[in-house]
Amino acid sequence: MSASVDAAPDPVLAEHLAPAGFVDSDSPEVRAFAARAATDPVEVAARLFEAVRDEIWYDPHHLSTDPADYRASAVAVAPSSWCVPKAVLLTAAARACGIPARLGFADVRNHLTTPRLRARMGSDVFVFHGYTDLHVEGRWVKATPAFNAELCARFGVSPIPFDGRTDALMHEFSGDGSRYMEYVHHRGVFTDLPLDLILTTFDEFYGRGRMTGGAQGAEPDTFVR
Repeated sequence: MSASVDAAPDPVLAEHLAPAGFVDSDSPEVRAFAARAATDPVEVAARLFEAVRDEIWYDPHHLSTDPADYRASAVAVAPSSWCVPKAVLLTAAARACGIPARLGFADVRNHLTTPRLRARMGSDVFVFHGYTDLHVEGRWVKATPAFNAELCARFGVSPIPFDGRTDALMHEFSGDGSRYMEYVHHRGVFTDLPLDLILTTFDEFYGRGRMTGGAQGAEPDTFVR
């Protein structure tokens, strides 16, 4: 499926339409995932966002160091993943539909993180939180497809909506008005996934192997399906 988008010969937009190593938008898996019934770029962007958000469960307890697990084609057929791979998939699916897209990253403070995850991280700051930057109707809009609707219900918040035109960022407040997510540092946008930089930063910030050593502890956790 393809959607008509801005036909400018801008080399920057061309770069964000092309397949990349992790953003393998030309793969059969991504093209199958992207085959949503829509033709308008705004509607395509919104539908792809919702598909990535809700069809892949958000699980921050299983962070792989294997580059193969971060390719969009692998994420497209995975039952669960976390914000960075989910953003890779949304970026690739958008490109497969003719929408220029790139990866964006920011550090966010989660004021409602679970005790199990806080103990593992030693912090309530999530470094290199991933989102997708999509070029629709002549402008870039941010969309973070991390938290699926069922998980949001567990935390008492509504799923993040995306209309294809307005930024869809993490919840600033929870359902009861408490502080929830706070963006504390933006790390920029990338054509493809800077996996080595992300994993190195995790080791520096959280301690070597702390985030990628597999799920720790057997106590119940809201994030666990």
